[in-house]
Amino acid sequence: MLCWINGKPKKNISVMDRVVQFGDGCFTTIRLIRYQPDLLSYHIDRLRKGVKQLFLPSPNWKKLINNIHDIAKLNQKELAVIKVIISRGKGGRGYSIVGCNKATVIILLTDYPDIYLDKQQTGIDIALSTIPVNNNRYLAGIKHLNRLEQILIKRQIESLNVDEAIVIDNDGILIGCCAANIFLRRGKKIYTPKLHNAGVEGVMRKKIITYLSNTNYELFYVNDYPKILINSDEIFITNALMPILSVNRILIKSHNYISHYCSRELFNLLLPYCLKLN
Repeated sequence: MLCWINGKPKKNISVMDRVVQFGDGCFTTIRLIRYQPDLLSYHIDRLRKGVKQLFLPSPNWKKLINNIHDIAKLNQKELAVIKVIISRGKGGRGYSIVGCNKATVIILLTDYPDIYLDKQQTGIDIALSTIPVNNNRYLAGIKHLNRLEQILIKRQIESLNVDEAIVIDNDGILIGCCAANIFLRRGKKIYTPKLHNAGVEGVMRKKIITYLSNTNYELFYVNDYPKILINSDEIFITNALMPILSVNRILIKSHNYISHYCSRELFNLLLPYCLKLN
């Protein structure tokens, strides 16, 4: 792993930085294809949205983009990962943001999780998590650094020996997965959660939505319960790294049944498009 803080090679950060004190900031995770960051404009747009939504001090965006490209050139593998973290910067012990005027920008270059390459071929099994995420329209859509809910959900995923988990909000409404957005298909109709009160607006989700708008598939944004998944022809999940995985089975223990999905019609159409550098 290689690390840069504020544009310089460095691995240490002040204990008074608010990323340490409160997880006060936002982040994005970029798939690196050779030396090229995929969907970089989408990632920057979402970081900008996060900075605005959280009232963070803006970094120098041009410098940040240049730093990402410079760091990408150091990659020596076919696939790698760049993670960008924007913190509110140094502050006091309390919650007040007064005086926090300079963002801390952290960029990490790490290995690509090769398991995704295998799962693209085999598909995945997922379960229904019993841990909900909170509704909060002030935080919805962005990748903020407060991820305790996802950490608890990931622990549950590992204890159930599945690949991912369906996640609901406090009202039981389908949001997506722990680290991915979710789509389901019934014939030519595609459904995906609205994400207006919870969840992350993924960059691969955005890319797929753009693609579907130019096909004969019809896309619907839904605010529904997980039962909507039951009678689907196929289900797939997406994020910037996967970038798309087909769901084979859903284990829903509280209802004592397992749903099976055999079709990969739309997945097979989308996979080459999602793998392509954009």
